[in-house]
Amino acid sequence: MPGKISITAAQHFRDAFTFVTKDVTQWFPGHMGKGMKQMQSRLKKVDCIVEVHDARIPFSGRNPHFEPTANLRPHLLLLNKVDLADTTHNEAVEARLKEEGVNRILYTNCKEVHNETVKQKLIPTILDMINRNPRYHRQEVDSFSLMIIGVPNVGKSSLINSLRRLNLRRGKATPVGPTAGVTRSVLEKIRVCENPKMFLYDTPGILSPIVSDVEVGMKLATCATLQDHLVGEDTIADYMLYSLNKCALFDYVKYFGLKQPTDDIYELLSAIAKQNKQVMKVKSHSGKDSKNGAMHMNKM
Repeated sequence: MPGKISITAAQHFRDAFTFVTKDVTQWFPGHMGKGMKQMQSRLKKVDCIVEVHDARIPFSGRNPHFEPTANLRPHLLLLNKVDLADTTHNEAVEARLKEEGVNRILYTNCKEVHNETVKQKLIPTILDMINRNPRYHRQEVDSFSLMIIGVPNVGKSSLINSLRRLNLRRGKATPVGPTAGVTRSVLEKIRVCENPKMFLYDTPGILSPIVSDVEVGMKLATCATLQDHLVGEDTIADYMLYSLNKCALFDYVKYFGLKQPTDDIYELLSAIAKQNKQVMKVKSHSGKDSKNGAMHMNKM
């Protein structure tokens, strides 16, 4: 870690994060239930299932309701946004995932224009998986169909657009966005490769109807898998600060121009607001607006 930050003996950080009482663990809009039914109805037309998940939280938030669906066809887990993740523990991550029954795993960054995994490894891996398994009634079909599944905002649509850009020199076929819930239904087949002929279905991000572990819910919110307003920007920023301090990751001190690490989210948000000239004068001390600072921190 560059620029080691010294911690004074007087500094003490929280041993645990106090979660808000607002229930943020049940977010299952109607389009998610509809999307799950559409996915299941198209399974007989699919040769392989590609599950996309955020590499920063490889164990948190993967929808257990996908398991019966994924087990019916060859299943590849694609851990996306690897450029934002700590990759020093990849071997341990893969070992645990294999214990959970996930045998084929790839890492990628679908925002990277010429990502090696998408360009060189993904299609051959999928073909190998399909060829190792019976295709049943699709044995005589000369094209391959995939289904992309995963929780919201993990890069499913970005993967599709990346495949089209690299293999077909085509533009976007499906919309993408920085927040959860852009894709809201199972789209019709989208061509992503000509040789071999390969099509896929984009699907809406679908969370488990109930996220029983609130901390898992906070991790999902921190990675923008839950919409910010459901949890609150301040709460997400505070959880990020708690996590950084817990892991002794103090780069935020220099980044935001602080004198030392802090465990007070409002102290940090005030510094961010001043740095970005988003301070307004108020008569009441309790009337300060921290939302802009929180939103800026969440975009780091």
